Amino acid sequence: MPNEVNRLEVRVPLRVAVDLASLQVRFPAQQGVTENVSLHGARVITGRPLPLNERLNVRSLVGDLRSRARVVYCEPRPAGDFVVGLQLSATAGDWTLPKRSLKSN
Repeated sequence: MPNEVNRLEVRVPLRVAVDLASLQVRFPAQQGVTENVSLHGARVITGRPLPLNERLNVRSLVGDLRSRARVVYCEPRPAGDFVVGLQLSATAGDWTLPKRSLKSN
């Protein structure tokens, strides 16, 4: 994992299901779950490895976030899955939908 001391942005722990779609059609899309997020990055757990510098479209399955991303690291975990660091760009929307308040009449 990259050195946490050099991190420029604070990461917020957030578990959100995401869809990761390669810009290259020969690679199938896969789903993952974020561990933490920041304005320009996310750490995602996936079932398959992703190549370094792979370009992706990221979509939150809970909110309306859409972003381009670049894979900055991919490491295997003991459980057999992978942790992937994503650098986000051209981001729009939110990871989760805001909770609605119920108003009584």
